Amino acid sequence: MIFFLIILIFVPINEYLNNLKNNIMNIGAPEVILIALVVLLIFGGKKIPELMKGLGKGVSSFKKGMKDIEDDIKEEPTETKK
Repeated sequence: MIFFLIILIFVPINEYLNNLKNNIMNIGAPEVILIALVVLLIFGGKKIPELMKGLGKGVSSFKKGMKDIEDDIKEEPTETKK
């Protein structure tokens, strides 16, 4: 049932976004509200803060990993003697 609800909601949004070829990221307030309502229906009010906390931790971990990789690339290779 949830699958059909998601299809009924996202297919019109997808068609709407496909029609905006010049403005790809032109998402207005009605679309944001619709997406928020769908998320609220799927996960419920109690799960959303937990999901956002996990998402924040994931983003910060990703940024830290990217910074570590950049630091490793900038670091000059050192020769080790055996």
